[in-house]
Amino acid sequence: MVRRQGPRPGGRSARVQASVHTATRDLLGQFDRAEITVPMIASKAGVTPSTIYRRWGDLGDLLADVAVEHLRPDTEPADTGEAQRDLLAWAEQYADEMSSAPGQEMLRDVLAASGSTGAQQCCTFTRDQITLIARRAASRGEAFPDPEAVIDGVVSPILFRILFAESLDPERIQELVSRIMKDHR
Repeated sequence: MVRRQGPRPGGRSARVQASVHTATRDLLGQFDRAEITVPMIASKAGVTPSTIYRRWGDLGDLLADVAVEHLRPDTEPADTGEAQRDLLAWAEQYADEMSSAPGQEMLRDVLAASGSTGAQQCCTFTRDQITLIARRAASRGEAFPDPEAVIDGVVSPILFRILFAESLDPERIQELVSRIMKDHR
């Protein structure tokens, strides 16, 4: 089966996506994920299973798409008036959200998807948030590291520990932020 490269344009496509995403989230709240099937989602969403297979390819890619939409930031990073505090507040919130049980499930869904660009989208969301903090810092005349350095020095250790060990405590996150800020002054 050939998988479509993105949604068809138009209102119906957006309605189908919203309906399928809502049905998926509802079922994830009611059942163990191992019990959920494409036909269950299709029935709840009011579409045919073939619509889901045509649009997403398989259940894993659908779960990844739902996760990416949930992982998309809906607010800007806090503006505390100082770059290091802004980055620390953002990093602590990011670590808290990603290390929660739902956050870990969403990360795993995104990483497990075969045909998804979800991991790149999540990286873009993260980069955009850090870039906004960097722009605020620049507008105040503060030094701030390149966003890629923040991804390497702060975000990567947070995610690695969430996925493969135990989550970092707030003190360790503060050390990472302090080090990256110190190294780039």
